[in-house]
Amino acid sequence: MTGVPASAAGGSGAKPVRGGKLGTAAVNQASLWNIANILTMVRLLLVPGFVLLLFHNGGYDPAWRSFAWAAFAIAMITDLFDGHLARTYNLVTDFGKIADPIADKAIMGAALVSLSVLGDLPWWITGVIIARELGITLMRFWVIRHAVIPASRGGKLKTLAQGTAVGMYVLALTGPLATLRFWMMMVAVVLTVVTGLDYVRQAVVLRRKGLAAERAAAAERAAEATEEALQAAAGTTVAGAVGGTVEGTVGAGSTAGAVAGATDVRGGVTDVRGGVTDVRGTAEARDAAEAER
Repeated sequence: MTGVPASAAGGSGAKPVRGGKLGTAAVNQASLWNIANILTMVRLLLVPGFVLLLFHNGGYDPAWRSFAWAAFAIAMITDLFDGHLARTYNLVTDFGKIADPIADKAIMGAALVSLSVLGDLPWWITGVIIARELGITLMRFWVIRHAVIPASRGGKLKTLAQGTAVGMYVLALTGPLATLRFWMMMVAVVLTVVTGLDYVRQAVVLRRKGLAAERAAAAERAAEATEEALQAAAGTTVAGAVGGTVEGTVGAGSTAGAVAGATDVRGGVTDVRGGVTDVRGTAEARDAAEAER
């Protein structure tokens, strides 16, 4: 019930680094058949075996209940070991991620329901614990898009208290030990409720932070898009203004050239006219001189 997924060892033959960080390569190279996954599968197989041993011979035989307690204890111990191996040696597989929490909930749920069916444990206790476990599991999926809710010390203490109390109820205890197991179960129920409320608080906070971060990111993207659009519009306006100025300059130059050309033509015509007048004056003077002679 630690919430740490069982994993798989690297299948490439490379020696795993103790305590090293888990990388994508380790996940991709993981092998299904490794010690962590084997322990998880053993715990899954122990669930039906535990139920059969507990209900054997009517469910009240002290010897068979001792065997059932041994199966339950082995299942709880394997839960601690496969999680430790997964964290230490970076043994991760998709199967381990799914099977480990299922095995945790299966062995505890089977024990609680079986004890309530036998009349040893009140149904309200079973209902509270199972509802809490299922609710927290669903809540983890509710916030998994934003963040992962880490396992707290309270959650680990809750798991230890639940395992101890349920194990004491599986055994056929009498006298002071029977009274002690009742109070141990009350401690487990209180821790179950308190840690469950704390997980709800964490989930709400993480979801709010995640939504706020998403809104901030969306606003930033919108601002960047607006800035790019404004820059593009400004560039288009500047280009148009420059083009209009150039065209105006070219047009003004052409007009000035035309005016200068027209002036030159007019000057040329005037010069021609002046030359003709001079020629006529010269001819008239020559005719007058000849007439005087």
